[in-house]
Amino acid sequence: MANQLFDAIDYLAKEKGIDKDILMEALEAALISAYKKNFKSATNVRVELNEQTGKMGVFSRKTVVEDIEDPQEEISLEEAKGINPNYELEDIVEVEVTPKDFGRIAAQAAKQVVTQRVREAERGVIFSEYSDREEDVMTGIIQRKDPRFVYVNLGKIEAKLAEAEQMPTEEYHVHDRLKVFVTKVENTSKGPQIYISRSHPGLLKRLFEMEVPEIYDGIVEIKSVAREAGDRSKISVYAPDPEIDPVGSCVGQKGQRVQAIVNELKGEKIDVVEWSEDPVVYVSNALSPSKVVSVLVNEEEKATTVIVPDYQLSLAIGKRGQNARLAAKLTGWKIDIKSESEAREDGLLDKTEELHDEEDLFNFSDDE
Repeated sequence: MANQLFDAIDYLAKEKGIDKDILMEALEAALISAYKKNFKSATNVRVELNEQTGKMGVFSRKTVVEDIEDPQEEISLEEAKGINPNYELEDIVEVEVTPKDFGRIAAQAAKQVVTQRVREAERGVIFSEYSDREEDVMTGIIQRKDPRFVYVNLGKIEAKLAEAEQMPTEEYHVHDRLKVFVTKVENTSKGPQIYISRSHPGLLKRLFEMEVPEIYDGIVEIKSVAREAGDRSKISVYAPDPEIDPVGSCVGQKGQRVQAIVNELKGEKIDVVEWSEDPVVYVSNALSPSKVVSVLVNEEEKATTVIVPDYQLSLAIGKRGQNARLAAKLTGWKIDIKSESEAREDGLLDKTEELHDEEDLFNFSDDE
């Protein structure tokens, strides 16, 4: 029976990828529990497992005392010296108390305990493996879905894609392969829980890192991402080397790189713009694809007034204000868009024309 237990431990260690020492400790704890339960013993005992011989023994641990008060926990000095003359008071004496049929009883009692420890160890292995994937992209297969969740198999674990993290324009079908962004990994009482998203801005960022070698190599940096999942996104990029075109690197030849990401996000429109530390330039770029006549900057309130040609006003604002909203989110600046006609009526355009050529971008403080 002992040999079967050791064989089972070897199998579980190899099959489940669990540290064998953890399983041996679980087995020892289970055997001690089985002994105390089946033989009505409260004695302090130790279990010895010998894999070479395939044997196991139970040893009662008793303290050497002058006068015995608890025979299950104590042994007299005289009796202890009968075992070994070197024993002294307060020493611990181990006496083998292995019952004849202990192997069979222990195996039955140990099964549940070992199974539980194996389950806990498996959870630990899974948590350790997936905790390193936080804020990363993983590919899974949709297993099933209900009104609240889409259940995605990520290999050793099933993750839940909550309704709030789904792309509103996307349909999910069982057996479809899906790239998801891992937002959080938690080790709960029910085991590891993985939270995933298809709408998180981090998904867009990671997809660009995967698709654009220059970003992966650090030649091009992603500065900011603004996203309305399933509809439209903006991403700002920067290259420290002036010889590198960061936007061109991300778009790719004939738009192949950005198109691959658009396809993965089921047609979500993506504007790639160049980052600049100059808010005039940055805000102008962020409002792409609209043209900008000038930008007036209020540094204290971190706000800008952007003047665009009359025929570009609706394009700059975007459908339901989306273009302006995403540009503001991308840059971190408040953006108020005015047409040239409106700006001239307010005297804003005249002020810029006095100081600069009409083809330049302008930077003003409101206290002028």
